[in-house]
Amino acid sequence: MASLPLFVLPMVLFPGEVQELRVFEPRYRQMLDDCLLDNQNFGLVMNNPLSPSNHWDGPMQFGCEAKIIHHETKGSNHFLKIIGGRRFKILDVVDPALPPFDHPMMESLAGDDGYLPDLETIIQMIPEGSEHSKLYISAEVEYLDSLPELTHEQQNSLKSIMQNVLSRIGKMMNIDNDTISEWIEQSPMLQVVDESPESIYSVASLVVHDLYTRQDILQRSDNTESISVLRNHLPDFTEEE
Repeated sequence: MASLPLFVLPMVLFPGEVQELRVFEPRYRQMLDDCLLDNQNFGLVMNNPLSPSNHWDGPMQFGCEAKIIHHETKGSNHFLKIIGGRRFKILDVVDPALPPFDHPMMESLAGDDGYLPDLETIIQMIPEGSEHSKLYISAEVEYLDSLPELTHEQQNSLKSIMQNVLSRIGKMMNIDNDTISEWIEQSPMLQVVDESPESIYSVASLVVHDLYTRQDILQRSDNTESISVLRNHLPDFTEEE
């Protein structure tokens, strides 16, 4: 079990996937300062409006550890490039010290100019006796075991998905069949599939944009189940014509 700060967003990060983030909210600027100071990773978790945490959207139960591989500051904005690490399951959520700015408790900070108050001003709003001064959600998490290596059958299934997706794209572009076949054979997109279980996430990151499907794939603990979710999400692309 480990304690992990959480970036709660309408977003799903897969192991091995590279994503970019813009950090501008005070709570996440505080979180980023803490992570950089302690050389600590954070968890990226899809938001769950049905499970609030001190009036913010709370996290889904499963998320992915995020490692910062590039950080750049421009004005009050921080730009991050992150890569997904270990998957985890949330065991216990630690609520942030303060609710959102639209909460009645925070109305004195609401301004008409659209600018967010600075961290020092916000932190002064934390009630005396509060257990902590963190504006972001954190959690006690359990890291999940890595999935086993893919069998040849599972690898072929993933390659078939990619081939059918590329074939359908080619037909939508009115490319002739011979050219499509040559294009598929030479496509670097097929190179993302090997025995590594991360191949599932590599394929999913390329062809799945629906957040709930991505979340479903992330939390699966069986390769066959993950591939089945992927196939079921892409019937139009995986059916043979």
